[in-house]
Amino acid sequence: MNKFTRRDFLTILNRFASAIGLSALFAPILAFFFPPNLEETPSSPVRVAQEGELALGDGKTIAFGRYPALVIHTPEGLKAYSAVCTHFACICQWNPEIGQITCPCHEGYFDPKDGSVISGPPPSPLTPLHIEVIEGEIFVSEGGEA
Repeated sequence: MNKFTRRDFLTILNRFASAIGLSALFAPILAFFFPPNLEETPSSPVRVAQEGELALGDGKTIAFGRYPALVIHTPEGLKAYSAVCTHFACICQWNPEIGQITCPCHEGYFDPKDGSVISGPPPSPLTPLHIEVIEGEIFVSEGGEA
């Protein structure tokens, strides 16, 4: 019968620690080549709120697939845009105090009426999303018009 020595124990412990270290090193590489199966944009409309929940001048950020979206109640009606800035893909926010969509990264400002750039470095307007009201519920889907 073989005796389990201290050297054997330390060898096993060293191999175990090496395996854990290598798995921690290769996990991000594997995640890059095999990303999670998230939809870029949802295949079906996403519920935002009840029709009366968004007062004039209010905005709401919602999860829209992999990225957030902004829904804003403007004097022209409900508007929805991708919340991803067209400059460096930062997440934009609704600022009701100034009545504009703002990008906090590089001070980009967008018009809530059509998503166009007011000022700052963004090269193009925000991507509009389709918005519809079905039986008193507000839904957002892909393919909107500014």
